[in-house]
Amino acid sequence: MAGSVAFGGFGLCARPAMHSSTDSGMNILPAFDLPIVDAHQHFWDPVRNYHPWLRDEPMVPFRYGDYSAIRTRFLPPDYLRETAGWNVVKTVYVETEWDPADPLGETRYVHELAQEHGYPHAVVAQAWLHHADAAELLARQAAFPLVRSVRHKPAAAATPADARRGQAGGMDDPRWREGYAALGRHGLMFDLQTPWWHLDAAAELARDFPATPLVLNHTGLPADRSPQGLAGWRAAMERLAREPNASCKISGLGLKGQPWRVQDNAPVIRDAIAIFGVERCMFASNFPVDKVVVGFDTLYRGFAAAVAHLPPWQQRALFHDNAVRIYRL
Repeated sequence: MAGSVAFGGFGLCARPAMHSSTDSGMNILPAFDLPIVDAHQHFWDPVRNYHPWLRDEPMVPFRYGDYSAIRTRFLPPDYLRETAGWNVVKTVYVETEWDPADPLGETRYVHELAQEHGYPHAVVAQAWLHHADAAELLARQAAFPLVRSVRHKPAAAATPADARRGQAGGMDDPRWREGYAALGRHGLMFDLQTPWWHLDAAAELARDFPATPLVLNHTGLPADRSPQGLAGWRAAMERLAREPNASCKISGLGLKGQPWRVQDNAPVIRDAIAIFGVERCMFASNFPVDKVVVGFDTLYRGFAAAVAHLPPWQQRALFHDNAVRIYRL
């Protein structure tokens, strides 16, 4: 998003020069001028609003390690500064683990931001699907004009070896599924964040509710880049990708204690696209969370480098068109 683009504007921005970088390991690329829909980003003000993980002590364990640098306000003007030079025309806000006692408060707050700044353009709201009031909450969330989807991270095991089907609060839980069934009645999608070793349950969920689009967040969280880990991730992704109502957000690929590098992440990006197909993948920043491991410029140069071999129409689909279609922007 260029500094020359006003809040909510859709004009073209200046193209960032794509020079080689020793930090990212990229080759020289042509100027990037595609429009971008950032399909997964966050705003927050933890002084004004209560986010337990951004306010409480001690800090919770986090997959990127120390996240103290992002426990501060991040609003549309901050996002504009981070994305200056990139033609980000629209964004999708994803719930931020706001106070679980007040999920509608977050949705109202984000709509106020959109009214004031022109960002975001769609909202993935919070809903706890296994709670007794899930159906009522989904109806109220769906009444907000920007809400397209909800996210609730189902119960998950810490490692593949610990994964068990039928956990309370997981995707097999009858109460959780009862809440999930209510999504379709309100025209809502579901954004799923879960480790890849639970994608067998996700595939069954997508199959059992074919009218409800399921968007896998953060590429299925392939943190284990060992040959065994990547083989397990690919197999799990292939299982979910068999369901035509499932799509994948390519984001959240940072590795704890390491800079974001193309040589680490391009193979994962290309595998995800090969598995789901170009038409069911979309790029996203996960900002400001991924600021812990990467700057926006390095991240989107890396995305561009990973798909530079694809024809322009497919690149545009990944950076813009698919998110427009899936999130009805």
